[in-house]
Amino acid sequence: MALVEDQRQMATKTSMAAPLSVASPTLGRRNQNGTPKNTEHRLGDPRTVIIVTNGSDDISKVVAEILGRQWRISRTLPGSEEGGVIGVQAEDIKRADLHERRTSIILINTYRVDSETPIDSSLTNLSDYEFLYLDGPFFRRDLARFLSHVLGQTNFHEQLIKKERSSFISTTFPDVRTALSNLDIMTVGADGVELRVDLLKETYKDGTFSDIPSLRYVGEQVMLLRQRTELPIIYSTRCTKENGKFPMDKPEIYYEYLYRAIQWGVEYIDVELWLPEEIRKRIYEMRGNSKIMSAFHDFSGDWKWTSPAAEECFKEGAKYSDIVKMIAMINSMAENYDLEYFRSTITSKYPHPPLSAVNMGQMGQLSRALNTVFSPITHPLLPKIAAPGQLSAAEINGALHVMGQLNKRDVYAIGTVKPIAEAVFFEKCFNELGLPHRLTCVNRGLKGSIEAFVTQPSFGGAYLHPSLPLASSQVYISSFTDAAQRIGLVDTIFLRREGDRQSLVGANATWSGIRATLTRDFVPSAYYNRSALILSNTEAEAAPAIFALRSLNIGTIYTVGFKAQGPLAIGLEPWTSIQSVERVEQPFVIISALPPEKSLLVQPLLRHFSANGKAAPDSGEKVFLDLADGPRKGDPLTVAATSGWTAYGTTDVSAWTIVETLRLLVGQNVPFGFARMASGRAVY
Repeated sequence: MALVEDQRQMATKTSMAAPLSVASPTLGRRNQNGTPKNTEHRLGDPRTVIIVTNGSDDISKVVAEILGRQWRISRTLPGSEEGGVIGVQAEDIKRADLHERRTSIILINTYRVDSETPIDSSLTNLSDYEFLYLDGPFFRRDLARFLSHVLGQTNFHEQLIKKERSSFISTTFPDVRTALSNLDIMTVGADGVELRVDLLKETYKDGTFSDIPSLRYVGEQVMLLRQRTELPIIYSTRCTKENGKFPMDKPEIYYEYLYRAIQWGVEYIDVELWLPEEIRKRIYEMRGNSKIMSAFHDFSGDWKWTSPAAEECFKEGAKYSDIVKMIAMINSMAENYDLEYFRSTITSKYPHPPLSAVNMGQMGQLSRALNTVFSPITHPLLPKIAAPGQLSAAEINGALHVMGQLNKRDVYAIGTVKPIAEAVFFEKCFNELGLPHRLTCVNRGLKGSIEAFVTQPSFGGAYLHPSLPLASSQVYISSFTDAAQRIGLVDTIFLRREGDRQSLVGANATWSGIRATLTRDFVPSAYYNRSALILSNTEAEAAPAIFALRSLNIGTIYTVGFKAQGPLAIGLEPWTSIQSVERVEQPFVIISALPPEKSLLVQPLLRHFSANGKAAPDSGEKVFLDLADGPRKGDPLTVAATSGWTAYGTTDVSAWTIVETLRLLVGQNVPFGFARMASGRAVY
């Protein structure tokens, strides 16, 4: 701990000479420990959302559509119980008395980054959050992701810490624009993307670079990166002593840049352990829905995992963090084993927060393969590695295979033409990830033919199209996910490992693809207690959509074309006549699970319930999802789009389903954009 103490003493002296000057609003949505006050079903922050605008009211309307709330423009702040979206001009906010309303509003400043007017820092300091944007194809989805995060409607961290292995890619670009074209391929296998703020280079008009990039430039970089990846962002300001570029003589700069990342809605904030406790504590308390990663790096080569200082270092980092990261340079192979003993000791004594620990240099590469929590990885397309000895996802998987920790398995695509067509993409993913598995395509034969594959000792999983009824798979599958049990269909079979034992699990990934599609342009709570309509020939074809809607806490689900009798039947209301249509106000979402040859049948309903037809007073935008796969009769997507619906087709659902299927089969992440491009379609 000597290095940390030396750095901290220097930083504390400087901090005392230059006290923190960044204004921090009192954020009423947080508990005392900084955690968000969310409901069990992640309905998010119920307070009134105040959007601070600078001459344009359009963004307030879009925010209301994404949230599924009513909205209005006002020159004054609302009453304590309003709960909608209100657009207020910047000058009116400056004159308002915010202190009495802090517990009933959430204040979001908005700024268009190509504006000729500089951003007003006084508005930033008054606001809880700040959304930076550009008009264009990425605007709506970027705003939806931002709102989902700041309002507490995502569970990215819970999903990450449940994984067997997780990693993040450490980008080293001076400008993220140069990375965007290859971002999807670079992030295959990663669960997050690190933005090294200290490595960014802001170019002046004369061609020189700033020592520290401006907050405006950094904010624009965050915006550009978030627009092009669905992965969580890790925001790092590495200091000069820890292989970075940020100076150590002004710790208050770190607070300013780190707190701004919270306001921008960044998922993970990397906070270096040498910083004064005052700064680390305040960032942790103000983190909102962001997660804090305590970061310790030792490049001296003198660090010992066996010393008492190592555990003290972890305990100090754990005080104000959600993940503790510890990284050290080593000189011998034996020090990797010292780290593994340390890791085992810490995880047994301290179940929270999780420890991410690796060694640097070529000698330390073994530890990078053995670390299972948020390992930093690199990629050949990066301009340089972020730390000595960093490995790519493929190199780590290759090392695990050599060590006997990742056995070669046979993965099967079972069914008709569709899984065989997708198999080419799966093989590309296996190759990119460096996985040793072999993919085999087989047609589904007579009863019992699947059992012949899944009972093989080398069986590593399978995805099936069409899905397999739950009842017919219970002979050889020992357990099922909750989704598979309630939907009644299995489309993925994967291996679950518990210690030395493993078992087959039947899952349904399709519902996850449907849910991800429905929440691309809307926050999950936009569906809360709203009505939905599903058209289908059979209950089985509609079941994944029903389950997806139920996961979003939808209200009444009306059905056309089938009668439900299974576990999902409770709460469904069938339409039996034209009078049923006339009695119901406009549904928020319509999903067609009809086959392609019958897709024409949904078009009259889309027109009837269009924005110009019978609608609820607060209707805003509505959602249409067409699950038909193949040549259609008619063009329901075009009809929906021209009638005021936000329309999605099966391409998006298929891509998200592939992402979930690969996660189940091999435990690794593949970006949505990469999966969608494999289908021959652009992301937007």
